[in-house]
Amino acid sequence: MSERPKRKRKRKEEPAPTFEEALARLEEIARQLEDGDLPLEKAISLAEEGLKLSELCEKQLTQAEGKIEQLVERMGRTELEPLHRETEEADEEA
Repeated sequence: MSERPKRKRKRKEEPAPTFEEALARLEEIARQLEDGDLPLEKAISLAEEGLKLSELCEKQLTQAEGKIEQLVERMGRTELEPLHRETEEADEEA
């Protein structure tokens, strides 16, 4: 009797957190790490989780930027001004 190869079961992956959820978790991780009252292994684990969440946020922001650029192009404008210019101008006026 021949044995069948065992199939690997696919784990149900949880959906990726929203940008807001990931950012809130990052803030929570930062607070915990800043407190400094964690065992080394826990601090490393939180740092790894924070890095993954940071990468996820960056990816989501890049995707959102691309969508906004497409919308602006469809509305007939060709360039976007970076948001930081508006902030700098407001600071200069104050």
